[in-house]
Amino acid sequence: MTGSVLATMGAMAAIAPAQAEDITACLITKTDTNPFFVKMKEGATAKADELGITLKSYAGKIDGDHQSQVAAIETCIADGAKGILLTASDTKAIVDSVKQARDAGILVIALDTPLEPIDAADATFATDNFKAGELIGQWAAASLGDAASDAKIALLDLAVSQPSVGVLRDQGFLTGFGIDVKDPNKWGDEDDSRIVGHDVTAGNEEGGRTAMENLLTKDPTINVVYTINEPAAAGAYEALKAVGRENDVLIVSVDGGCPGVQNVQDGIIGATSQQYPLLMASLGIEAIKAWADSGAKPEPTEGKNFFDTGVSLVTDKPAPGVESIDTKEGMDKCWG
Repeated sequence: MTGSVLATMGAMAAIAPAQAEDITACLITKTDTNPFFVKMKEGATAKADELGITLKSYAGKIDGDHQSQVAAIETCIADGAKGILLTASDTKAIVDSVKQARDAGILVIALDTPLEPIDAADATFATDNFKAGELIGQWAAASLGDAASDAKIALLDLAVSQPSVGVLRDQGFLTGFGIDVKDPNKWGDEDDSRIVGHDVTAGNEEGGRTAMENLLTKDPTINVVYTINEPAAAGAYEALKAVGRENDVLIVSVDGGCPGVQNVQDGIIGATSQQYPLLMASLGIEAIKAWADSGAKPEPTEGKNFFDTGVSLVTDKPAPGVESIDTKEGMDKCWG
């Protein structure tokens, strides 16, 4: 009898860990070095630990590394994951792989970067990237005042594949600045004479420097620079500094990481739109748990086709009519 009880207890002990680890989730980011994705992983890991979920993380080698993300999705399907949190490098090309995951019963949530079409994922948890761009566009135009009508604008985008996050921020910026964007689903078709040109950065400092150098060669009188993110903005600043233009060009960006907010405080970036990656990821893990427990899918924010995780304009030079927070508050909320 004692042997039987011990055997039963041993079996229960063996079963318990398996039950605790029943739910497996995957986080697939564009890279594992950008502070934005580092913070995203931190949020997902903390929430997964809290909820008893096994989290497996994957990332591309660089921003734009689509094939590594495809391979990661295939691994997650083979592992029987309950859910995938994905920041897609190529928002169109990844759709077939996402469909395979969903067909296998996996909940797929796009984080930060909507797929194209957006309903290719079960849900999207993201910053309103158009609004993020619009805020910095409105701020730049208001800061320039009458001089906005004669601006010379450089746009430092993400990639030639034009992932949705890059299109939304770019087109939001131009709209906020008061420029007709023509087709809002792509950048580069605008005919406003204030636009010097677009170049791509891969979302990193080296890319930002090279893109800025290219556009300065095209027009050395550029005085407004939109950047896809703060690493690209830092690179753009270095290129401007090399030609003695660092003090007479307005740089705006999106992210809200601690280094970027510090650059706003130091006057390197005029304003940035702050987003909240830790919240995106932690909410995503909660949604995977709900899906595993009850089959319930997350609902979008009312009036939108995604769940809006918020955005704030950060600047120490507030502009009339544009709501913002200062860098002190931005540092309290930053990441990285």
